[in-house]
Amino acid sequence: MEELKRAHRQAKQDKKRKVNTRTVSVSFLIVCEGKCTEPNYFLALIKDRYSDVREFTIKGKGLGTVSLVKEAIAIRDKSQKEFDRVWVVFDKDDFQDFNEAIALAKKNKINCAWSNESFELWYCLHFQYLDSAISRIGYEEIIEREIKKATGDSTYKYKKNDTDFYSLLQQYGDEEKAIINAERLQEQFTDENYSIHNPCTHVNELVEELKNPDRLLK
Repeated sequence: MEELKRAHRQAKQDKKRKVNTRTVSVSFLIVCEGKCTEPNYFLALIKDRYSDVREFTIKGKGLGTVSLVKEAIAIRDKSQKEFDRVWVVFDKDDFQDFNEAIALAKKNKINCAWSNESFELWYCLHFQYLDSAISRIGYEEIIEREIKKATGDSTYKYKKNDTDFYSLLQQYGDEEKAIINAERLQEQFTDENYSIHNPCTHVNELVEELKNPDRLLK
């Protein structure tokens, strides 16, 4: 009888221990405007920062802003998986529905990692604070200059579909600096006319969630 009691107590302890240590998953759906640059970046970030509390579905759709948000809503609503966090990633570019897209996302409880003018602004902020509006080409020129300076490779050319760029960014850039620089830019703007928040990016907010998914469990 005493052995049975001990076995029963042990079974209860084992069950409790299993419950306390089980893997808790935070599921992300990330829908990107770009088909290469943004998905490649986030896929590399996930791979290099693996955590057992994260699950991801990343889709590069190549759509405009409002269409992208609608696509994210459709994917979320049709999915058999319940996503804890849904993000859309898009640029201002020349789209005229930028503010409308952000408003639609907020209405449908979708988070926006938008950039004005382009996603490459986030890359530039790894190297320097930039508060002057420049073109997409201007961002790419800064990236090339900084990588050339850091590596000594005078022939380096930035390619949007480069699957190895994340590793270059981690090796030669400063992610914490990029986060601080992005926050500084955001502090400059207080209105909701997001189309004139230039330069500005909210990619840092998604990056911080992906780096620290455990915070979402609290």
